[in-house]
Amino acid sequence: MRRANNDSPPATPVTLVAHRRYFGLDAVHLRNSASRLLTRVVGLAPERARVRREHLARDFAMDTRAGEALVEQFVAGGLLRRDDEAPEALLPTDRLHALAAARVVEPLPRERARRLVSRACDVVRKANAEWVRNALEVDTLAVFGSYMSRDALLHDLSLGVVVRTRDPDRRVRWGRLGNRSAGAAELRDALLALSTFVIVQFVSDSAGLPRPFSVVYRLDA
Repeated sequence: MRRANNDSPPATPVTLVAHRRYFGLDAVHLRNSASRLLTRVVGLAPERARVRREHLARDFAMDTRAGEALVEQFVAGGLLRRDDEAPEALLPTDRLHALAAARVVEPLPRERARRLVSRACDVVRKANAEWVRNALEVDTLAVFGSYMSRDALLHDLSLGVVVRTRDPDRRVRWGRLGNRSAGAAELRDALLALSTFVIVQFVSDSAGLPRPFSVVYRLDA
């Protein structure tokens, strides 16, 4: 589908979790309805790629009131933009296009999440010991979010990473040390590569970790 010209960031792959609700809707229903709505603008020039409120309500199988509420949620969430030249029209954004192409996966079983946590600990141990050109080292790795619930099936695996400047004794003894931004990107990419369920949040102090959380790795422990 051709995308409307808008100011939203480029679309990135989106993964939705089955049996979880987004904007109050089942994941499959949300994705399929978004795709159905966007068929209305296929082949249109960006400046003409508009949808109407009644179209959204119809394509999402809602009455007028529920459709209006969903429009407001989509606008707030950056999925739709209001058109200044046509107040009743709405402009689909890249985020809506990404949602319409989303992959729907089954939830993450807790046992698999535990194995992923163990692998994440292995990643940071290796990074701290061997990535001597990385300007950062991981002080603490923690889990938070749905992992801290009692649910058997999780919708994500959220990892909180407390980083600090690499200790001089652990730095490379020759060559140039990378910058902090590149170091954080290297760590993030390695953790995200474990699974599409992994979400990574960096903080500079454990006080910044979302609560509740549980520490699964500490460098000096």
